[in-house]
Amino acid sequence: MTPLISMRPRPALLASLIAAAMLFAAPASAQQTFSDDQRQQIEGIVKEYLLAHPEVLQDAMNALDKKQQEADAEKARTSIKDNNATLFNSPHQVVLGNPQGTTTMVEFFDYNCGYCKKALPDMLTLLQSDPNLRFVLKEFPVLGEGSVEAAHVAVAARMQDPTGKKYIEFHQKLLGGRGPADKARALAVAKEVGFDMARLEKDMNSDEVKATIDEDMKLADAIGVNGTPSYVVGGELVVGAVGVDALKEKMAAQK
Repeated sequence: MTPLISMRPRPALLASLIAAAMLFAAPASAQQTFSDDQRQQIEGIVKEYLLAHPEVLQDAMNALDKKQQEADAEKARTSIKDNNATLFNSPHQVVLGNPQGTTTMVEFFDYNCGYCKKALPDMLTLLQSDPNLRFVLKEFPVLGEGSVEAAHVAVAARMQDPTGKKYIEFHQKLLGGRGPADKARALAVAKEVGFDMARLEKDMNSDEVKATIDEDMKLADAIGVNGTPSYVVGGELVVGAVGVDALKEKMAAQK
């Protein structure tokens, strides 16, 4: 997953902002007891302290980050619960592994995502090691027009292969291959795997393909997916290529 770059204010500016926040966050009755001169003195004291002890600012930002992460995780859990049926049992999705498995993992991916390529062996390892795993794939083509084109071909391929046996070969070759994924490359892979190409090219522009991708994009937005790969295990959203061991831990926690 591509990291976000955060711009942090300079310590002096941040100190002033914190000082002001402390003053204006106080009850109205307390604010009224300070004169303008007293306010300036208090702000100066707080500012000097924070500049002398900048680690306090780091601690405060770390605490804020943690609080935001906890809030995001709780929001995701609520959204996952609200969208449970569509997320885990949509008629538009690809199900690999055991369709009647007791553990379900959902992955949102993009065929042009480098981290998704690195995470592909994780999915294969999990499917091979756990006969009770249902692995659901959701299209999340956010990395350009080529990704959207590849997703259209992939959904059309799924329409020909409801069991997923031929689809998984297509998925591995397209995601695991070199170079950018687009319509031409996805069609070449589909032909190599042995799909009915006339039917495939017809289905690519069908209402089913549009409905599938629209549904996946809305789901991703609802539960807070902001990068690929992202997984849903049980009621938890796991963002990024966290590795097979971490995914196994999440699965074990659901059993």
